[in-house]
Amino acid sequence: MAVVAEEAVEPLEVGKMKSAADFFTSEEQQRIETAVKAAEEKTSGEIVPMVVDASYEYPRADLIGGGTLALASGLLVSWAVGGESIWWFLPVFIVGFFLFQQLIRSWPGLKRKLINPQELDSEVKEKALVSFLEQGLHETRDKTGILILISLFEHRVQVLADSGINAKVPEHTWDEIVAIIIAGLKSDDTCNAVCRAVERCGELLQEHFPIKHDDTDELPNLIIEEKN
Repeated sequence: MAVVAEEAVEPLEVGKMKSAADFFTSEEQQRIETAVKAAEEKTSGEIVPMVVDASYEYPRADLIGGGTLALASGLLVSWAVGGESIWWFLPVFIVGFFLFQQLIRSWPGLKRKLINPQELDSEVKEKALVSFLEQGLHETRDKTGILILISLFEHRVQVLADSGINAKVPEHTWDEIVAIIIAGLKSDDTCNAVCRAVERCGELLQEHFPIKHDDTDELPNLIIEEKN
């Protein structure tokens, strides 16, 4: 499987990130599914766009961020009010820890700054690999599944292509697909960007994997993964 990961700048304001369920309107979802069907009419490949809220929960960021802010608050209050008394520090730290932890969880922009970019990359790659297997993209007849993963919290796009495709299409080919979607994210035109990316995937696959007379639509044309 080919792996491509890039950072995308989400056009939404910090703290107001849309969920996967709300990222595309019903009309936009229908347009994407139509684009996938049109692309798959030209090739035996299977193209699956997927949108997820986040690839991982990153609990360590909640703990580190909440603990650091609570520690600073406890020290400041105990120094300013209680003469550095531990009896001022402890309640402020305990209450502050839980309050700041909830703040970080509800403020994606702040939480993301507490996470190493390499960890974000790693978790998105893992999510894409797991989803590739869970959604059965590795089980297509000719090993021609393509997953286009948009992970909203991490601001990353990941493209995975199965072994049948990679044997004939150079891995760097998928850089173009990632770039198309990232441009759409930056310009707040993601639906059209995903449709263009899907169309381009169809064009790239058509040469090596033309449609067969007995082809069937083996996989979903769009996956929206919502939080439990």
